[in-house]
Amino acid sequence: MSNTEQTKVAIPDGFMLDAQGRLVPEKAVREIDKLRDQTVRQIVEKAIALNKAMVAFKAGAFSDIATFVATSAEQFGVEMGGNKGNVTLRSYDGRYKIERAVQERVEFDERLQAAKELIDECITAWGAKATDELRALVRDVFKVDQQGRVSTYRILGLKRYGFQDPKWLTAMEAIAQSLTVVGSSTYVRIYQRVGDTDRYVPIPLDLAAI
Repeated sequence: MSNTEQTKVAIPDGFMLDAQGRLVPEKAVREIDKLRDQTVRQIVEKAIALNKAMVAFKAGAFSDIATFVATSAEQFGVEMGGNKGNVTLRSYDGRYKIERAVQERVEFDERLQAAKELIDECITAWGAKATDELRALVRDVFKVDQQGRVSTYRILGLKRYGFQDPKWLTAMEAIAQSLTVVGSSTYVRIYQRVGDTDRYVPIPLDLAAI
């Protein structure tokens, strides 16, 4: 029986519901088990309330930032809205800083394989001119992780090399065209300045960081 189904079960007075969905008389339940159940439920109730408050805070923060950005843009006759774009806001005294960051999720399509074939052809054609380091680099760049995905950072890093071989240039163009934005996530990070220094530290909003 799932937790959702358990919550729908009417529990008569004098009984407790066990993990298998069975009604057990309270007098048959040990006191330490009752205390454990009570402790868990109290913490969970507080956690649910805190989660709802954090959800409301996040929505409110995004809304407040978007409203301010739109208000600021109106001074220049520009209409802006929504939660698009990276923004950094500071308090007047510089003690606090808020960052709204948009992180895009990207993937490569089938044209990445064409780019790899072109790069392999370049290395073969270059022969002795293609160093062992370059061969190892290309091999590592196209290596996939446990989820079968390549590293976007390493793939795009190939574009730093200024080889003028037409096939290499075509491969770089294939890489650029194969990159597709599949989604984005928006974050709000809040910082406070450390004393009179120029260093800011985040105000942690997750339990693991507190």
